[in-house]
Amino acid sequence: MKQSRKDDLIQAQMRPGVITRDGLLGDDTRALRDIIEADEAAVNRLGLSHVTLAARLRELRAAGARGLGDTVTVEGTFEISVDATRGRLPCPFGHPGLYPNEVVTVRNIQLDETLTFTRLNIHLIASHGFYEGVGSPYRLDPTTLARVLGCGVHQDPG
Repeated sequence: MKQSRKDDLIQAQMRPGVITRDGLLGDDTRALRDIIEADEAAVNRLGLSHVTLAARLRELRAAGARGLGDTVTVEGTFEISVDATRGRLPCPFGHPGLYPNEVVTVRNIQLDETLTFTRLNIHLIASHGFYEGVGSPYRLDPTTLARVLGCGVHQDPG
């Protein structure tokens, strides 16, 4: 699908140094629309939705925040820490409001796999189906995300 002028402007907001030091695109050279469409296809193959994945991230973040900066074990499966720093981040898609600058680390003990994400990631996934570009420090690959979070993943045999 051809990318619109609006998408070009949004993608420009995602470049390093505009909203965040490292940007939201990593070394991904695809158009924003192509990144979103590829992740949409992956989520569909998993039989999930962006809202479901974002809700699980939100739930685990809230559980981890109860640790007041210390790592907490949740559901006997996850070690979670939430580290807040100063500042707030805007949505590059132009939504009103600012998202607290905090980093959430979730380690699935059984899989020995770790995810790192922010409150902005949760919003970007739920509202825009955007998981960040490949190579971005906070990129959340939908397949990996679903596996680590235990979101009832079923693999498409094809």
